[in-house]
Amino acid sequence: MKFFSLIVGLWLVSPVWSSAVESLVYFGTYTGAKSKGIYVSKFDPATGKLSAPELAAEMRNPTFLAVHPGGHFLYSVNEVNGGTVNAFALDSKTGKLTPLNQKSSGGSGPCHLAVDASGKCLLVANYNSGSIAALPIQGDGSLGEVAAMIQHTGSSINLQRQAGPHAHFICPSPDSRFAFVCDLGLDKVLSYRLDAAAAKLSPGDPPFTTIEPGAGPRHMTFSPDGKFVYVISEMASTISVFGYNATNAAMTKVQTISTLPKNFAGNSTAAEITMQPSGKFIYASNRGDDSIVLFAANRKSGQLTFVERQSTQGRTPRHFAIDPSGHWLFAENQNSDSVVVFAIDTDTGKLKPTGQLVSIGSPVCAVFQPQP
Repeated sequence: MKFFSLIVGLWLVSPVWSSAVESLVYFGTYTGAKSKGIYVSKFDPATGKLSAPELAAEMRNPTFLAVHPGGHFLYSVNEVNGGTVNAFALDSKTGKLTPLNQKSSGGSGPCHLAVDASGKCLLVANYNSGSIAALPIQGDGSLGEVAAMIQHTGSSINLQRQAGPHAHFICPSPDSRFAFVCDLGLDKVLSYRLDAAAAKLSPGDPPFTTIEPGAGPRHMTFSPDGKFVYVISEMASTISVFGYNATNAAMTKVQTISTLPKNFAGNSTAAEITMQPSGKFIYASNRGDDSIVLFAANRKSGQLTFVERQSTQGRTPRHFAIDPSGHWLFAENQNSDSVVVFAIDTDTGKLKPTGQLVSIGSPVCAVFQPQP
């Protein structure tokens, strides 16, 4: 047993891992009795050690966060009916956040946001109102007024969840020429042409890709080479794989695969999807089954093959994140107020619990900023 522990210890502090840069980790939360806003921890990728979180900014329901590509600013939503987005100056040495300004999100219940690669435009998805918006980012990191707002219309087959549009996710394409929106209420991934410099959006051609009726698309991710798109659907607990044409943003269906065990009989909804930086593995989370499921990704076809399923050691993993080195996964268990750290075997993609559990109230997002 001692020999096994020694081998595991050497594996966790291998030279490749120890060369990685230490990072700040910011956590978005639902606020309440155990949370007051955005929290920050320090993370050492050489050891997998995550420090106890400290309050970085007090605010209501900063559920989703995004770091500016320059690393000096952080943005958050306020997931409330009168939605806003917030800009902060980020001190990468201390982790301190200094408020810059706050602007309307252009809708109600903002739940996701992203910054384009140039750092000139903030995109936000409003779940309750089913709308999206683009805001210019000023030179000092502050936000301008909404420059583009688009209201989705329509519905799908689930009368309780899909009576109207619910924009759940928005992101730029790898080349920032397009923006994509997963709309849970419409069972569509909508595409828009993006003018990041002007923070403008216009309908794409094709304007959308249809997901199976009642599936409820929630989040998506691109393969590192930009050839494939992976869309996770909340209500059906499935991943849809598409080939991606970067010329016109068209998507071609490749595969649909379940995130749940065969013959699963309980209640569960899918949540987050992320590709490991190598492009070899896709991870997805299930709330109810309370698991992270791992798939191997075929780099030529994009197709996924099931590898393993791991308990998140908590309840309701609404989100999880992989650190920039690609060697660690943080599972955020919203309903058990915990962040659990797993080590990633980069050869197999498999997860190994490190024994670390950090307490934080209702964590639902984690983003990284390397320290200088």
